[in-house]
Amino acid sequence: MKCVIIDDEPLAVELLVEFVGRVDSLELVTTFTNAIDAISIINQTEIDLIFLDIEMPHFSGIDFINAIEKKPLIIFTTAYSNYAVEGFNLGAVDYLVKPIPFNRFLKSVLRAQQIFAAKNPQIESPTAPNAPEIEHDFMFVRSEYENVKINFADILFIEGLKDYVKIYTTDNKYTLTLISLIKLENLLSPKGFARIHRSYIINIKHVKSIQKNKVLIADKRIPISESYKTAFFEKINL
Repeated sequence: MKCVIIDDEPLAVELLVEFVGRVDSLELVTTFTNAIDAISIINQTEIDLIFLDIEMPHFSGIDFINAIEKKPLIIFTTAYSNYAVEGFNLGAVDYLVKPIPFNRFLKSVLRAQQIFAAKNPQIESPTAPNAPEIEHDFMFVRSEYENVKINFADILFIEGLKDYVKIYTTDNKYTLTLISLIKLENLLSPKGFARIHRSYIINIKHVKSIQKNKVLIADKRIPISESYKTAFFEKINL
């Protein structure tokens, strides 16, 4: 399916570009940070799917849908869950709340593919897209305008912010990236990491000591919240 991304946040666009690149059945035509600029392209080009932010300055995703003549499949991407009902009332395939985990993105794409196949029976029905195998000892994350390789062994801890995370490493630096803590928790838990707080994931092998409701990693004292304490202590046999 030929797709377009419309979002006024450059980092959000970069993340979606990366996600689209992992799915063989998707062909990215172009991206826009301004919905008005996209109108003529959508009306003049055969586009099958649009990843569309709802809350954009001056001209919202809702305004955009009402302005275009052709109506491709729409997957809304937004940081505001309160638009969900309105989005579905407009016939959206799905509604993704930022930060978007890749597995949730895949689920939406599969749903869009099924709808697309039903509307175009002459096209072979797609199978579920496959996520690439992740190497055992490192991962790549998008930061600024590059994909940064981070070795799992070098991660000290990860701090969750509002829509981003800081990945602190043994070189006394951190990498800021747009990704969810839940996604990282699912990826890293089997590799010796533990979620100890709604805002923190730690690399257990770098823990120097545990002091009451805090762990010491490097020179940082990281809080252990009550909701994660039992599972953490079980994991380290304490």
